[in-house]
Amino acid sequence: MKKCIVTVLGKDKVGIIAKVCTYLAENGINILDISQTIVQGYFNMMMIVDVTDIKKDFVVICEEMKALGEEVGVNIRCQREDIFEKMHRL
Repeated sequence: MKKCIVTVLGKDKVGIIAKVCTYLAENGINILDISQTIVQGYFNMMMIVDVTDIKKDFVVICEEMKALGEEVGVNIRCQREDIFEKMHRL
């Protein structure tokens, strides 16, 4: 299974989760784990998703998610799990 870490950060507003989850579903990406919180009006979400059966190239998915974030007014980033783990290893 190929996994990816998706982070979403920004000012809270209606529809953030709906738009992100709709995009993921439309592209064959399954959410394995999700953590979401709002701190003093700021939205923070981290998801671990399965990108094994994605319908597009991973780079294209990341670019489209970044563009979706700009459209919604949040910062969306995605990173392969293996790279994420190496970057955050102590």
